[in-house]
Amino acid sequence: MTINCSLRWVVFYLICTSSLVFSWASYPHTRRGVSSSSSLAVATDDLSRECRNDNTTDTIGGMNRRSAMIVSSSSSIAAFTAAVWTQPAEAVLPVVPSWTLEGGVQMPVMALNTAGLSVGDTERAVTLAASRGITHVDFHPGRERDGVANYLERASVEGTPNQLFLTTKIGMAPKGTSPVEAAQRVAYQIEDDLAILNVKRVDMLMLRDSPDPKVIQSQWAALERALKAGQTRAIGVINFCEFSLGAVLQTCKTKPAVNYCLHHVGMGTDPKGLRSFGESRGIRTFAYGPLGEPGPNKELLTSPVLAKIASNHKVSPERVALRWIVQTGAAVSVRPTLDFGLGTSACPAGGACDKGLAERASTFAWELTDPEMNELSALTSPYDNPTLFSSAGCPDAFGMKEMMKYLRSN
Repeated sequence: MTINCSLRWVVFYLICTSSLVFSWASYPHTRRGVSSSSSLAVATDDLSRECRNDNTTDTIGGMNRRSAMIVSSSSSIAAFTAAVWTQPAEAVLPVVPSWTLEGGVQMPVMALNTAGLSVGDTERAVTLAASRGITHVDFHPGRERDGVANYLERASVEGTPNQLFLTTKIGMAPKGTSPVEAAQRVAYQIEDDLAILNVKRVDMLMLRDSPDPKVIQSQWAALERALKAGQTRAIGVINFCEFSLGAVLQTCKTKPAVNYCLHHVGMGTDPKGLRSFGESRGIRTFAYGPLGEPGPNKELLTSPVLAKIASNHKVSPERVALRWIVQTGAAVSVRPTLDFGLGTSACPAGGACDKGLAERASTFAWELTDPEMNELSALTSPYDNPTLFSSAGCPDAFGMKEMMKYLRSN
């Protein structure tokens, strides 16, 4: 692709004047207010490295994390000019858009899903994702949290500002737990997580459901207290069906910001009416499993429809599936690679994990056409339950029967 003519004139002007200072917007730190999925990035890793004479190479242009680049000599401008002129279109990655939640909280609409990663792989995945502009990290308590803590500690030692959007999950209350005990468990977990992460607050706490509406209401009240105390900036729910959402809405002072649920191509734009039920009440959809869960969905990834559309755009079927979900207006949590299954995931050392995250970040660099969106939205298979990993309080939860079926098929 040739460089836009206007940009050529700008570069030509810079050469002629021989001495100028460019303010280069930091990514992703100062660009979170972007809300359009078609917004284009203004910089690439390769471009910035050319300008600062960095010999490090990169296969897909990630975003430059430095806050400014100064060009004040003819030679520097010439180097900058050459870099712009020769930069391939594939290297230009846009800013990950953000939602503005209640209280002005800016939530990036793409998150790294660390589910099943080891401590070391979590730390590696967070490092690579951040370098690609994916600063929202969606993690569980336990080893994933510990990997995030390791990243934060290392970043602090290195003097790197913490620009992560931290989303973590409250553990499901065990069967038979009273509402009072369930609320206490929430408070204890929050204190424990904050201490291990060594932060004063996280950005999002999400609550798992319960078959007992009183437990849901008690735990939600505990999250509201955490929000008021400044231990989190936003609160949401996980795998809440209409029954569970109804229980929260009956007594809440603050509505859930998001409902984190399963959604992928083949389920339609409003599976079981859950999206419309929540979104009509101000609860946004935060989708996991855009490529399938608990493992990659073979039917989805080998779909002739996805393959055809992927060929049209010269991208992979995975990128089509990701683009579809964000273009429906949902946020999305992405696995770093296709190497994941029930309770497992991997971000190995080497190039595979970085390549996977670079492809996921590129989701916002292109768009599906309206006819393509309509064709994908009309698919009725593979269909899944959007609240697959809910408690028995929601229909068709992922119980022992579903687990054995999954294990036999994989």
